[in-house]
Amino acid sequence: MKKAILLAGALTVAMAALTACGGTGKAEPETTTQAAAEAATKAETETTAKAEETTEAAEKAAQTVTIAAAASLETCLRDELIPLFEKQNPGFTIEGTYDSSGKLQTQIEEGAGIDVFFSAATKQMDALNDEGMIQDGSVRNLLENKIVFIVPTGDEGNYSSFEDIAKAENVALGDPDSVPVGQYSKEALTNLGLWDEVLAKASLGTNVTEVLNWVAEGSAKAGIVYATDAAQTDKVTIVAEAPEGSVKKAIYPAGIIKDCENPDGAQKFIDFLASSEAMDIFVKNGFAAAE
Repeated sequence: MKKAILLAGALTVAMAALTACGGTGKAEPETTTQAAAEAATKAETETTAKAEETTEAAEKAAQTVTIAAAASLETCLRDELIPLFEKQNPGFTIEGTYDSSGKLQTQIEEGAGIDVFFSAATKQMDALNDEGMIQDGSVRNLLENKIVFIVPTGDEGNYSSFEDIAKAENVALGDPDSVPVGQYSKEALTNLGLWDEVLAKASLGTNVTEVLNWVAEGSAKAGIVYATDAAQTDKVTIVAEAPEGSVKKAIYPAGIIKDCENPDGAQKFIDFLASSEAMDIFVKNGFAAAE
């Protein structure tokens, strides 16, 4: 009897303990399942947030900057400066269009999707600025080039001065109506009293690269280009630079097109072009920093 009473007492204590810990014990797995669900939901939310942040960062990093640059800048930009900028700025892509500054001006006026205009003369930039198509305060005069008289290599012995271009059988010049190098050529030859004589036997190119190629191929016996273009090939030789005072400086300004697609990227690229690192590359290619 005494053992039975003790056993009953022990059973009562055990039942009380079970009740204090959650009764039958079924609540424990329910609590565990709920906690696991909450943890899974939290993890899913965090994963989604991180994915959204990654996507947003990728979209922010992936940027395209479109540039319209003078033909005389193509080799330097395409082969050296643009690859360097893209390497230093992952996610950026620079898309370039190269032609005479006059043609590029017209394309911009007609609504071409351009962020940066890099002209071979201030005339075209000033015209767009006057038309309200350039972002206020964005224009920077970056470079200076030289105007030179060239002939096919091997023919240089027939000439000794810039004025001797008038002796050539035929001449290649940029079209002064739309090509900056042609405008500089006309200015220099006019001031030297040679414009009409040279024009009478001249072929007018649509950009400086075309003028250079005509002389390099020998189809033109003489031509006027930028010093930087002449340095690109050993098929032409520089006879002389335009005499001091005969022509104004060939200044290359860069500016941001108003209401363009990527003004921040455009500014970043222009800042890069003005950097000492980029300027060293320009100088190596025959340009000088604009004063």
